[in-house]
This record gives sequence, C-alpha cells and structure tokens, in this order.
Amino acid sequence: MFQQDLQPVGDSLALSALCGAVPLLALFVLLGGLRMKAWLAGVISLVVALLVAITLFDMPIGQALLAATEGATFGFFPILWIVINAIWVYNLTVASGHFDVLRRSFERVSPDQRVQAIIIAFCFGALLEALAGFGTPVAITVVMLMALGFQPMKAAVVALVANTAPVAFGALATPIVTLGTVTSGASDDPRLNTETLGAMVGRQTPLLALVVPLILVLIVDGRRGIRNAWLPAVVCGAAFAVAQFVAANYISVPLTDIIASLVSAGAVVLLVRVWSPAEVLTAEPVEVREPGAVPAGARPRGGGASAGSGSTAGAGDLTDPDHHDSGADIARAYAPYLVIIAIFSITNITAVKEKLAQEPWTTIFAWPGLDVHNAAGDPVATTDFTLNWLPAAGTLMILAGIITALILRVRPGTAARTYVTTYVELRSAIVTVMAVLALAYVMNLSGQTGSLGAWLAQAGAAFAILSPIIGWLGVAVTGSDTSSNALFGALQVQTAQQAGLDQVLMAGSNSSGGVLGKMVSPQNLAIAAAAVGLAGREGDIFRKVIGWSLVLLAAMCVIVWLQSTPVLSWMVP
Repeated sequence: MFQQDLQPVGDSLALSALCGAVPLLALFVLLGGLRMKAWLAGVISLVVALLVAITLFDMPIGQALLAATEGATFGFFPILWIVINAIWVYNLTVASGHFDVLRRSFERVSPDQRVQAIIIAFCFGALLEALAGFGTPVAITVVMLMALGFQPMKAAVVALVANTAPVAFGALATPIVTLGTVTSGASDDPRLNTETLGAMVGRQTPLLALVVPLILVLIVDGRRGIRNAWLPAVVCGAAFAVAQFVAANYISVPLTDIIASLVSAGAVVLLVRVWSPAEVLTAEPVEVREPGAVPAGARPRGGGASAGSGSTAGAGDLTDPDHHDSGADIARAYAPYLVIIAIFSITNITAVKEKLAQEPWTTIFAWPGLDVHNAAGDPVATTDFTLNWLPAAGTLMILAGIITALILRVRPGTAARTYVTTYVELRSAIVTVMAVLALAYVMNLSGQTGSLGAWLAQAGAAFAILSPIIGWLGVAVTGSDTSSNALFGALQVQTAQQAGLDQVLMAGSNSSGGVLGKMVSPQNLAIAAAAVGLAGREGDIFRKVIGWSLVLLAAMCVIVWLQSTPVLSWMVP
C-alpha cells in the first residue's frame, strides 16, 4: 500500500510542486524546444515521471510500474480503441472512393470561396474531427480548399483556425472520456463523469462556434467578406452552437460533433438555395500537391477506388474529378455517418444503456496489485479499471465499420487490409498516447499532480482565469486535447477543490481552453505546412494564427471567470 504525501521534498509544498512539475517540463522541452518526435518525448517523460515518483515522492517501484501499466492500458482501451476504429471507418470511405463523392457534394454547394471555407473547413472539418481528430481535419480540408483555388497560406490558416470549437468532442468525445476518467479518480465529486463534463464543455465551446465562421470569412476576404458573406457565417455558427449545446447536454456526448457538423452544414446548404452574396468571390484552381506529401496518419488513407478495391461495382472510378455522382453514390457517401448516429442513438436508450452497463458486457475490477491512498488516507478511485468491451465507443465503431463496408460494397479482404493499415499508420500515435496516459497516471497516483494542485490553489478564485490557459498550454505543446486533459485534468479538480471553485467548471475549462491551442501546436502546424507544400514555413503560418488563438483564449478566460461568479454560475451543470 502507498499513501500519497503532498510535501515529500524538504517538507515544502512549493519545492514538492516544482519537483512534481519536472515530468511535464521535460515533455514540453522535448516537444516544443528540441522538436523531438512525440512518441519518443512521451516515453522519455514517462521515465522521468517514474524516477520522480520513486526517488522524490517515495512511491514503491512496483506501485509506480503498476500505475504506468494501468495508464498505458487505459490509453489503448478505450482511448485508442475509439480513435483507431473511427479512422478505419473513414479509411473505408476513402478506399471505396466515396470520400471523393462526399467532398464533391460539399464543393457544389456554392462557388463563393467564403461559403466554401465555412462548409469545408468548419462544417466538414468538424465531421472529420468527430470521427478521427489528431490532425486529420487540417490535413484533408487544406487540400480540398487548395483544389478550389485557395492560396496555400490562406488555406492553411483557414483550416487551422476552423479546427477549434469541435476539438473537445473529437474522435467521439475522446478528450471528454479521458477527462472524466482522470478527474473521477482525483476527487469524490460524483459529477465528474463523461456526461456532466461533456455538458459543461457544451456550455462553453458553443460560444466559440458562434464567432469562428465569421473569423474564417474575415481571413478569406477581409472586411468586404464580412459585409457580403456575414449571413452564412452567422447561420452556420448559430446552427453549430445550438446543435453542439443540445447534443452535449441532452442527446449524446460522443455524437456531439457529428450532429453539430451535419446540422450546421444543412443550415448553410438550405441558406444558399435561397441566398447568394452580392459579389461572388471565386478563384482559379491551383496545383494541389500529391497526397503523398501529407504526413502518414494525417492524409486521406487507403488510396482511391480502383479495380479490385472493393468499390461500388459498375459505378466507375469515384475518385475521378469529372465523375458524375448519382443520387445513390451521394446517399452511400453520407451513409457511414448516419449509421454511426443510429448505432450510438440506440445504445443511448436508457434501457439498452443500463443493460450494457452490467455483466458480462461491462466489468469493473481493481487493477491487480495497485493499492494507493490519497494524503487523507482514502483509497484512490483511479485504481479501478472499467472494461466495457461491448458498449465502448470503439467497439460500436467496429460494428459501424462492418455495416459501412456492406453499404459501400467494400470487399471483406479490402476492409481487413484497411484495418491493418490503419494500425500501421497510427503506430507512432499509439505509442505516444499510451506513454502520455501512463505518465499522467504515474503523476496522479504518486501525488505529483496533487502537490501541483495544492500549490496552485494559493491563487484562490483567480485560478478560474488560469484554468483555460493551462489547458491551452497543454494542447499547444502536445497537439492533443486528449493528452492535455490526461496531464492536467486531475490538477484542475484538485486545485479547484482547495481553492473553493467548482470542480466540473475547472475540469471542463481545461478542455475548452485547450481547443484554442490546437492551431499553434507544432504538430498541426507541420501537418498544415506539409499538406499545402509550405514545409519549412511553419513559422510564417504560426505568426498568422497566434493572434486568433490568443484573442479567443482571452475570451474563454473571461467566460470561465464569469461562470465561476454569480453572473454566469447558472451555466454550470
């Protein structure tokens, strides 16, 4: 048995907190300073966390290693289990050629570049974020924008800024699922679960969604764009915000971005049927780089449909830009997303959900050999592991993938090869996520996070302003809202507990603030630069997006601060 001590170093809270921050500093320096590969930086930082836990926080070697194994296991299931299978479904649409059909259906909505930026970068980007995340929306939407005539730099900036409001609910709400797990083990507040935290974030990020489409129009065409194309931006932002709020609070947290993206896209499509800008902004298509120029794991995967690929029989090459898409082609292109919504909707029916939460579909067990108590002497809940193998979002995505393969007429062999290829393409991301989650568990269970939280709590009520900044910093360095939540989720609730702030609000603010750091993270900058042929000019892209990132972060800090006061406290679930 191991009991945490929040002041193990010289009996000093400040010194203990400084030592507890060493693994995080190591990760930030390796990633942001030395530009080391994410998986290697994660593994090295995990080793640092283990050394700090064992030598400075007096955690037994066995307990420290068990904490790391539980964290790594949680990193794979349910986190990577969701991501891998969601990307597999997306890869099936690419392999069959129906991704190109979907892309063309978006392109035909309007010839105006400002509307195209909204529908492709924001709406379709949100749909890609919902299913895959991890840089996929940026890599794909920049190529689509360039094919429509956007200049490379502008396409990169538009795609990066658009990838904000949907991020917290990306990959079927993987960041929220992670946040719920790491925070529930750090506090006895029963509200710290996926549903309540999703509802909290769903009362913050919709406020960002209201303005992001307007910002995209401003980036594309300056003040003239606002004058001529403010209406679709407002309609899109309002539709997305309302749908995101309703879905996160009353329907399904994992489905939030899927619903919001489809609702907002539908709203814009309906609008442009009866409205057009006074001046249409068009451009001649520019040369688009070959798909191979985009980093593996971030570009459209699996190749286009070809003979023997398992694509629709007799339909021709769906990847041909001049292919005439029939109504059946378009219906099949949208089918995977409707299948996902249907499956998750069924499993969210109360009776079905309660049944799946029982044995043998769900098993909760104490992690073998791991026995940790907090500083007060109470058992830490994080040592219990939930194996919900059937109702897990990743398992449901496999079911959706099988149905998708049947609808798209993808042969079983092609579907199987695509699944294996997905693992191969994501191998670095798999190691990274498992290492970061192992790092987070070691820090949380050894007391390193608790020491940091106790020290930061000295800021009192002012911590409400710092909370989103911490999340922003985590994503800016790691490139992932999931990783940021894993690293700082427990810190947020422990600090809130001691500062007298609402724990759900502070935990949610970590994720909501984090989404604004995505556009300035080195990983996403590199993906955007490579996709548009500007490799080596990441600094130029950074200078164009950092201002938007900081302005939106400042707005989020104000929102969170007001939510921590009687002014907007009614917004906290």
